[in-house]
Amino acid sequence: MSGNSSVVTSVLDQLSASGHKKVVFCNDPDTGLKAIIAIHDTTLGPALGGTRMFNYNSEAEALEDVLRLSKAMTYKAAITGLNLGGGKAVIIGDSRKIKTEALMRSYGRFIKNLNGEFITAEDMGTTTRDMEYIRMETEYVTGVPESIGGGGNPAPVTAKGVFLGIKACVKEAFGTDMLAGKSVVVQGIGNVGENLVELLRQENVEVYISDINEERLHEVARKYKAKPISADKIFTIGADIYAPCALGATLNDKTIKNMKFAIIAGSANNQLADEQVHGQLLLDKGILYAPDYLINAGGLINCYSELTGFGKKRTMQLTENIYEATREVIKLSKTENIPTNLAASRIAEKRISDIKKIKSSY
Repeated sequence: MSGNSSVVTSVLDQLSASGHKKVVFCNDPDTGLKAIIAIHDTTLGPALGGTRMFNYNSEAEALEDVLRLSKAMTYKAAITGLNLGGGKAVIIGDSRKIKTEALMRSYGRFIKNLNGEFITAEDMGTTTRDMEYIRMETEYVTGVPESIGGGGNPAPVTAKGVFLGIKACVKEAFGTDMLAGKSVVVQGIGNVGENLVELLRQENVEVYISDINEERLHEVARKYKAKPISADKIFTIGADIYAPCALGATLNDKTIKNMKFAIIAGSANNQLADEQVHGQLLLDKGILYAPDYLINAGGLINCYSELTGFGKKRTMQLTENIYEATREVIKLSKTENIPTNLAASRIAEKRISDIKKIKSSY
């Protein structure tokens, strides 16, 4: 018994350390479902977060991922001015091998039993079709196809937010937010990356693109007259702006050392390999970093609009706020001489504590 009890303590210790409200472990042997739902904070509203399906090496790794991602969602919703809390879920397993209708619907049941405290959406390894299966069991899901009343593909909205974040940084670094004549390296041209390339090219920006999928790289390059480059050239090209739109942690000891960019602003999550170390390193080097969870919040805004019944127009108005919010973060960063990621966290935390005061008044 003693061996198991220490495991329980360590999980609860992890929750205390990261300020989580609750974590739900979902297990259904009949469908093969093994999932973890993490609810970080619900001060501002129900916890919203995508469901990621990934073949984690261990349950401990899955737990660590879901705790980190759900906390980031709290901050993302808070700084964007949405009335949502932060949550996230992970399903353990290879999405190409074990995912079935029954598994997704079983998972939907677990969400239903949380009575609206957690609302999910698609993420890495899940699709709008999976959201439809979840919807068969519970209403607490967003990101379902437009054809059945959902908000559809959030990529264009996410790209628009990143684009506005870039503009806000360019205004700070160059005195005007005109983008024509600037150069940008877009790393990763998935849904969001490609939409961003299109927006940048419309403003006559010189765009370099890099992606592990060679075929897609050249197709997007032709389509928008962008310049394809290999991954090892990203940090040696003397471009003005770096937009990481693929995996996280590309801002680390090794890469920052070689960077000549004036600005870093992209859609990837968790771009800083180490929040404490690398935000400061960029500040010391004079590189302006737009906090990822602030400028990539378009997808969350899209889900929020779907939940509240806002139309496309209101979704875009909410996304426009990213420009001003980025300017606020830069201003606080300069005044206090702190990294922008820390400035963003302070603004998010202040909003949560302000609303906590209101909520305790009845």
